[in-house]
Amino acid sequence: MDRLKALYIRYREIVSYLFFGVLTTVVSWATYALFVGLLKLPVNAGNFLSWVCAVSFAFVTNKLWVFRSKGWVWPVWLKEAAAFFGGRLFSGLVEIEGLPLLMRLGLDQPLFGIDGFAAKIVISVVVIILNYFLSKFLAFRKKSDK
Repeated sequence: MDRLKALYIRYREIVSYLFFGVLTTVVSWATYALFVGLLKLPVNAGNFLSWVCAVSFAFVTNKLWVFRSKGWVWPVWLKEAAAFFGGRLFSGLVEIEGLPLLMRLGLDQPLFGIDGFAAKIVISVVVIILNYFLSKFLAFRKKSDK
């Protein structure tokens, strides 16, 4: 049990990031279902609003529990929020441009009967890793990281 606790302490940040990433996905899917399924908004509007909800949720959970940033004074909060949302916009563009690029580079094979799904998985992993580093070193960097 001590070894397990030591491993958790050592990898707490990454474990927390992955845990809250799964919850962020749930928020994204649930709000998308709410906006598009229940409220009957157009797909693009519902998708945008679900993205805003998910990124907002991710910002709060990353701030509080993943990177443990305690600054809630207006200038600190605003700087972190701008960097976090900006980083997510950037990684979103990486995903939008990266998927067709990977498919053009030959990763266009169907997986589970879905065209390009292998490329989608690869670009998703890239975006998850990119988001972690953007959050850690851009949005929530500690004074020792500057």
